Amino acid sequence: MLALKAENISKQYRLGQVGTGTLSHDLNRFWYKIRGMEDPYLKIGEANDRATKGNSDYVWSLRDINFEIEQGDAVGIIGRNGAGKSTLLKLLSKVTKPTTGKIYTNGRIASLLEVGTGFHPEMTGRENVFLNGAILGMTRKEITRKFDEIVDFSGVERYIDTPVKRYSSGMYVRLAFAVAAHLESEILIVDEVLAVGDAEFQKKCLGKMGDVSKGEGRTVLFVSHDLNSVAQICNTGILLNKGKVERIGTAIDTIGTYLNAENEDITYTNQGETSHKNMFIKQIDVFKSNGTVSKEYTYDEPINFRFTIGINQKIENASFFVTILDARKRRIFSCERDFVSEEMILTLEPNLLARGKYSIHAFINQPKIQQLDMVEDVCKFVVIDTGSYLSKHGDYDYGAVFGKYHWE
Repeated sequence: MLALKAENISKQYRLGQVGTGTLSHDLNRFWYKIRGMEDPYLKIGEANDRATKGNSDYVWSLRDINFEIEQGDAVGIIGRNGAGKSTLLKLLSKVTKPTTGKIYTNGRIASLLEVGTGFHPEMTGRENVFLNGAILGMTRKEITRKFDEIVDFSGVERYIDTPVKRYSSGMYVRLAFAVAAHLESEILIVDEVLAVGDAEFQKKCLGKMGDVSKGEGRTVLFVSHDLNSVAQICNTGILLNKGKVERIGTAIDTIGTYLNAENEDITYTNQGETSHKNMFIKQIDVFKSNGTVSKEYTYDEPINFRFTIGINQKIENASFFVTILDARKRRIFSCERDFVSEEMILTLEPNLLARGKYSIHAFINQPKIQQLDMVEDVCKFVVIDTGSYLSKHGDYDYGAVFGKYHWE
C-alpha cells in the first residue's frame, strides 16, 4: 500500500533581495542601486555578481522528482548541502507547494523540520502539545490519551507548564520530537533537528523512529548527514544531487553510491581560507614508506601523514589533534601532539586499520581557550585486504580496526 508518491515534482525559487528591516534603509539601498553603486547592506563576503537577465533570476531547487514510498518504509534522504533535501521535505509536509508536479499522500503527516516547528512561544509546553496535536488533525481525546507518554519521553515534565519561549533549544527539540513521534499520524517526517539534542536523546529518538517504522508499521522519512544513523533505521535510501534523484535503492547501497561519488583527493591544500590565522593547516599528504603519495594501502603496511603548518604567530601552548574517520564518518582513532611544528609526520602502524575507506579530521587547538584552525573529512584513502584472516569470509563487515589479542 502506497504511503507517498511524488510525480514529476519540481520547485523553483525567484532570487531576490530581502528587505533590510527599515524603510529608510530600503530607500537608501534603492538610491545606491539607481546610481550603479554597490549595495551598502551586503553582508561580508557577498558580492553583486549575479546576472539579472532572463531566467538567471530563478533557481530550480528540485527538478523532476519521482518516487513511491510504501507504508511502513523507513526512508533515508541523503546528499550534499544544497542538494534539495530540506526543500523536498517541505513539499512532502505541504509547508510549500511544488512549482510543477503532484504529491499524493495516504494518511496524516507529522513533520519536524525545524526546532519548535508549530510551537507558539507564549504558550506553555502543555498547551503546545494540544495545539500541535490539533494542527495534525488529532482530537483532544486522542491527545489526552498520549499526553503522559509524550511528556515522559521528552523529559521536560518539570517545565511542562512553563511558556516554551523560556525553553533551551534542547528542550524545544525534545518536546517537539516527542509530540511528532507519539501522535497517531501515518507518516513521520524528520529533518536533521536531532543534532540539537544530547547524545543520549539522539539515541532515544533513533530508537523511537525504528519502533515507529518496524513496530507500528508507520512510514518514516529521515534526512540526515549521519550515514550511520540512516543505515541503522532505514531500509530504503534516496540520494539527491543538485536537485535531482541520483539513486533510489536499499539504504546501504544508496549510502555506498553517495560515498563513492565523493571527492577522492588524497592531498589537502589550503586555498587561503584560513591563512590569515596565527597558525593554520597549510597542507596534508598521505604517503607510503618509500615517500610515494598514494590513496591505496594494504592492511599490513604503515600509513604516513605529513602535516605542513603555516605559522604567522607562534602560540606556545597550541596542540595538534588528528582523528581517523571510516566511510560512515564514524570516529575510529584519534591522537594528539602537545606542541605544533612547521612539519609533522604521523605514522599509523601496520595491522591497525581493516579494509575500507577512510578520511581524516585535523585541528590546531589552544586547550580550553580556542580552536585555531580545523579541516574536516579530507584526504580520502583506502585500505585493501590482501590475505588477512578477515579476507577468508568475503565481504563480511568485521569493523574498522584490527585488535591485538590471543586465545588460550
